[in-house]
Amino acid sequence: MLTRPSIVCKHISHLSPLYSTLFSFQTLSTNSKPISSTKFLVLRNSEITKSGRNGNLREAESIFNRLQTKNIISWTAMLTAYSENNEITKARKLFDEMPQRNTATWNAMITAYTRGNSHIHEAYELFCKAPERNVVTYAVMITGFVRAGMLYEAEKIYNGMVDIGRDPVVSNAMINGYLKLGELEKAVFVFDGMEERNVVSWSSVLDGYCKNGKVGEAEVLFQKMPEKNVVSWTTMISGYMKSGQFAKGFELFSEMRKEEHIEVNSTTLTVVMESCGSLGRFREGIQIHGLVFSMGFEFDVYLGNSVINMYCRVARMDDARNVFDMMNKKDVVSWNSLITGFVQNGETEKACAYFEIMPSKDVVSWTNMIASFSNQGRMEESLRLFNEMPKKDGVAWTAIISGFVGNGKFEEAFRMFIQMVREAVKPNPHTMSSMLCASSGLATLNQGEQVHANVVKMNMESELSIQNSLIAMYSMCGDLNTAYKIFSGITTPDLLSFNSMITSLAQHGLGNEALELFRKMQTEGYEPNAITFLGVLSACVHVGLVKEGWSYFQSMSSTHHIEPGPDHYGCMIDLLARSGLFNEALDLVRSMPMKPHSGIWGALLSASRTHMNVDIAKLSAKHLIELEPGDATPYVVLSDIYSIAGLKEDEKELRLMKNRKGVTKNPGCSWIT
Repeated sequence: MLTRPSIVCKHISHLSPLYSTLFSFQTLSTNSKPISSTKFLVLRNSEITKSGRNGNLREAESIFNRLQTKNIISWTAMLTAYSENNEITKARKLFDEMPQRNTATWNAMITAYTRGNSHIHEAYELFCKAPERNVVTYAVMITGFVRAGMLYEAEKIYNGMVDIGRDPVVSNAMINGYLKLGELEKAVFVFDGMEERNVVSWSSVLDGYCKNGKVGEAEVLFQKMPEKNVVSWTTMISGYMKSGQFAKGFELFSEMRKEEHIEVNSTTLTVVMESCGSLGRFREGIQIHGLVFSMGFEFDVYLGNSVINMYCRVARMDDARNVFDMMNKKDVVSWNSLITGFVQNGETEKACAYFEIMPSKDVVSWTNMIASFSNQGRMEESLRLFNEMPKKDGVAWTAIISGFVGNGKFEEAFRMFIQMVREAVKPNPHTMSSMLCASSGLATLNQGEQVHANVVKMNMESELSIQNSLIAMYSMCGDLNTAYKIFSGITTPDLLSFNSMITSLAQHGLGNEALELFRKMQTEGYEPNAITFLGVLSACVHVGLVKEGWSYFQSMSSTHHIEPGPDHYGCMIDLLARSGLFNEALDLVRSMPMKPHSGIWGALLSASRTHMNVDIAKLSAKHLIELEPGDATPYVVLSDIYSIAGLKEDEKELRLMKNRKGVTKNPGCSWIT
């Protein structure tokens, strides 16, 4: 007879969990060694806890309601299950019905209230009423206030702990609260004042230093740590790599693997893999990919997505696709990672093919494809996809607007922006930056001022990307005073801010002011890039500073390790030619590592007219006609030079050539309104 329950169990295994649970109640008594009532209750309490954590609230309620005998742990387990599943009303009802409560029960109810910011005051009310408090009570309340952005209230509780000694748990909660709200110095102050610290305390401050770019301080702290765990090591490795110190980060990762009591996990591997991709370290990325397989992490979806991203960033799309195809389980991020890789590497058709067969598309999927078509100038297809998109957010609207701006369709961008506002979709800073770029492209100051007014209304004026776009817009529209005023008001300008202002000053003929700003930029520790030097050389052209121009041009490669591009050569050749140094200009043209573009020959032609150098004019015009046969400019300029020089026959022959080729001059117009 003892075997019958197991036989019956096979026949009812397909029934609902309710019947299975009831059956288990009945069969327990048939065992030769019955489970004691205490062990039975412990088992049921753990089942309530497990069901709650798994989101199976109905199962947890079923077990709880069928318990004939409940202890305080049963009530607390059910209360916690309600809390974890955001059933605040049910949690409070159960709390009020409890025959008895202990500190753990009060903590569970306070935790339930702090999960949502809307109930933070109810949480504090319970905190004040709690007959006894332990370190968990304080830690939960502090964390709740921080999550609600109420730092002062969190500090008040922490500083008012007189009925209990400060434990690392509470201080850690305060440290993490400060770090979440960007108060690194206050977090360090709490850490320094702790009588007892644990590995969480050290790791939290270490993470704070790294996230605030203070990698040197983090390194010192890491060396002092009496105990390190996998989180500490991973945090320091991530800090090195995100600050661009890949070699140090990779070396530390190698040291970590030698530590016997530290086991590398998937998070560590993901950090290293993502850094390999973002910094283009393909060789090391291959090594980490091999390590993923050898350590048995090949089925980790999150890590697999990082491997795909790494291969995509180093343009190894076949490898990325192989990893994708080998993944047993793929989520939407896996699909988006591969599609994004195809988009970034200009393989739009392959991206489109995977997009079509994607089982479930999210906003990111649609936006990637919209951006892909836009980048290739295929705005009709981009707009078609946008219109087919089932649900559009601000990022999708920004993508289509930026697409129009990037393809020079500024009026279409304004029309889309107006439609976006009418549909009550809130623009983000990137949207407004795109609209300011559209205003710059149209050179319509009135339109740009209206966009600026909207920026102020939406409280985005302090956004650095917006400020940089405003500088460019006002400069392009001819209002340099306002552009400089905005630049002067930036609290912490970045390199783009300086580049925009230097270029603007140079374009408006204020070369000395541009060079003065460049010197200030260097004094403040900013490292110039190729765009900076374009502005600087342009400033030298406008002021006629040949010696200084040569010095800046040569310092690009010798001091700053920047190889001059065609436009840098163009500025330098323009500077030499304007100063009448045609031999030096031609020598520089011949020394160029790339083929001279039309701008270089145009600069020489323009300067030859100023200095009446017919030979240089002929040479420049010849190259310009070859590069741009439909452009009337070289014919017109050379004809004027022939006329002034009295070369009537040459002028007549040039006009006949122009007429034979059907080249016509477009009428000029004023573009800025």
